[in-house]
Amino acid sequence: MRTIIIAAALAFSAITAQAAEPIEGNWKTATGATAEIAPCGGAFCVTLKSGKFTGKQIGKMSGSGDSYSGEITDPETDKTYSGSGTVSGSSLKMKGCVLAVLCKSQTWSRL
Repeated sequence: MRTIIIAAALAFSAITAQAAEPIEGNWKTATGATAEIAPCGGAFCVTLKSGKFTGKQIGKMSGSGDSYSGEITDPETDKTYSGSGTVSGSSLKMKGCVLAVLCKSQTWSRL
């Protein structure tokens, strides 16, 4: 579960000069890996850019402004969970849940 949250957090990246959504960009996860969050098919895909699972897509989120929701996959186990992300300045709080009851959170930093 912790890996899933880390992966999700990596997905939310820094805002680029032309980015309309604050979730877009590169994020440093709690484990130190880098995740890129970029537009894909009407949503935002989270892809790991460093670490053991480089290149693996670990999430897909929809939303706007500072609140997003979707799915996050734990790259270690390939299990998918419901997830959410909240952007606040240069921080992204990622949350992954099983049955919307058992949840874990972690905070990623914008790169």
